[in-house]
Amino acid sequence: MSKIHICIIGMGLIGGSLGLALKEASYDQFNITAVDNNPQSLKIAVERGAADQICTEPSQGVRKADIVFICTPVLQIVPIVEQILPFLKKETIITDVGSTKEYLAEKINAILPAGISYVGGHPMAGREQSGIEAADKTLFRNKWYIFIPEVSTSLQALKAVTHIIEYTGANITTMKVKEHDRCAAVISHVPHVAAASMVNLLDFSHDADESLKLAGGGFRDTTRIASSNADMWADICLTNGAAITDGLEDLRSLLAQVILDIERGNRQAIHDFFSVAKKRRDALLNMSL
Repeated sequence: MSKIHICIIGMGLIGGSLGLALKEASYDQFNITAVDNNPQSLKIAVERGAADQICTEPSQGVRKADIVFICTPVLQIVPIVEQILPFLKKETIITDVGSTKEYLAEKINAILPAGISYVGGHPMAGREQSGIEAADKTLFRNKWYIFIPEVSTSLQALKAVTHIIEYTGANITTMKVKEHDRCAAVISHVPHVAAASMVNLLDFSHDADESLKLAGGGFRDTTRIASSNADMWADICLTNGAAITDGLEDLRSLLAQVILDIERGNRQAIHDFFSVAKKRRDALLNMSL
């Protein structure tokens, strides 16, 4: 059986973890070319077994690829697609792992030539660390990997990429594109903005150094995701702006009501605010068990 040639562009946390997971699941079935502009990341990718060969130029890395996974910050994805299109063989599949799907689908589908397919995908997996050093072969295991049939250009291509992702141990599902972007904003994008805001709130403190010294598990746990890659999150905010700002407006309304209840000394309302949150959070933890 001939090997499936996969090109992974962007050997950071997601791209590196994808390479590790596929080679672990079926070493002889996949031939993986890793592409990154950081030679050190490529060196580590080979040392860790995430890739069979490496290069720094996407146009070289994709020439034999059956499937190209683009695992870069969102605003880099479309320029990369534009760059590699002339070098793809017929029937190559392009897929991405971007956290915002409508923006990418509109841009990519508008420039795809005949014979090249696009599949919109998004793994709901990650951690605050970034880079190939943080890559983990189990990163996708039991995590949702979302595909968007609505924006994917070929059912056959969608099935092919889905089959590849099954090797990672991910839970695969499908969503409508607008539904995906709204849900991602509520459960991922807005929380990242909120976590960063809580850290930056220290700028308003007259006792910032003392506050940091006293910061314990609560502050560290609540703000953990603020350590995520800044390039990635700047791009997400600019490409899912409407859904994110809607979510932030709702968050502002919630906070405004809490401020009002505190000012009025309305203990019952404040108690209910925390009680409802606790019940929802506990139910979420039970779902994960």
